[in-house]
Parts: sequence; structure tokens; C-alpha cells
Amino acid sequence: MSPQPTRVSRVALTPGAARLLRLLRERHGPLMFHQSGGCCDGSSPMCYPAGEFRTGGSDVLLAELAVEGVAEPVGFWMSADQFERWRHTHLTVDVVPGRGSGFSLEAPEGLRFLLRSRLLTDEEARRLGEGAGARGPARQDAASTSDSVCSRSGGPGRA
Repeated sequence: MSPQPTRVSRVALTPGAARLLRLLRERHGPLMFHQSGGCCDGSSPMCYPAGEFRTGGSDVLLAELAVEGVAEPVGFWMSADQFERWRHTHLTVDVVPGRGSGFSLEAPEGLRFLLRSRLLTDEEARRLGEGAGARGPARQDAASTSDSVCSRSGGPGRA
């Protein structure tokens, strides 16, 4: 019997990021990330309660991250235009001391999420193929049908 090929993912977590996600999950329920590309906190991934940041046709679901001790996967979304520029990279979500954006759940903890990136290897790129990064379903919200909108008052992409 031949060994099963390992699954290639565009996004990974450091152990520190996983620990912080477990804490945030206990406090806030299911979680998600969105990487918007410059709004509010530069290129830091923003962590929200799942569904708090409405995704649509202008967003790409890069990964559903399995976190030990968290019942459900943590979706990692990115704006489609940013994904076009970053499609050849592997991202690792890390956490460092400091104060990030007030919109991201980790801000009160004195920590902030950040991304570390590297180019995909030729093998990873081949295995991911051109269709990697499935587009998320557009939601039919009154606030937006094509752009990402944060439902918190004054949040990123507020219409």
C-alpha cells in the first residue's frame, strides 16, 4: 500500500497562534480570520467571531484551519485582489507582543497576530494547482453583495 500524500495548505499556525486562538474561542465562540490588505492594521490578519466579518464574492477562502482544542475549523479569508498578488506564497499566522488593531479580537490581550510568508515550493504550487483558494459564497446582505464589510460600527470597509 502506498503512503497517502500529505495535504498542501496555503496557511499554517504557529503554536503560539494556536494557543491564542484557543483562548479567544473560549471567550468569543467560533472564529474566523480576514486578511484585507491594508485597511486598519496594514497586513495583519484580523480575527473576528465567525460571521462577524461578512465575506462575499470579493473574498477567497484560503484555508479552514484545524486548531487542537477548538471544535470547528477557523476560516482564513483574503480579499480576492490581494490573493492575486499573494497566490504564490505560503502564509503562517504567528503572534507577537504588541497592540494590533482595535477590531481584531486579540487586541485586548496585549498581543497581535501577524503573517510570516514564504514562496510556495514548486511541488506545493503544482499540488495546489491553478484553482486553489476557492471563492467564498456571496452573501445577499443589505450592506454589501460584493465587498467585504465589517458589521462592527466604524469597522473596515464600512459602507
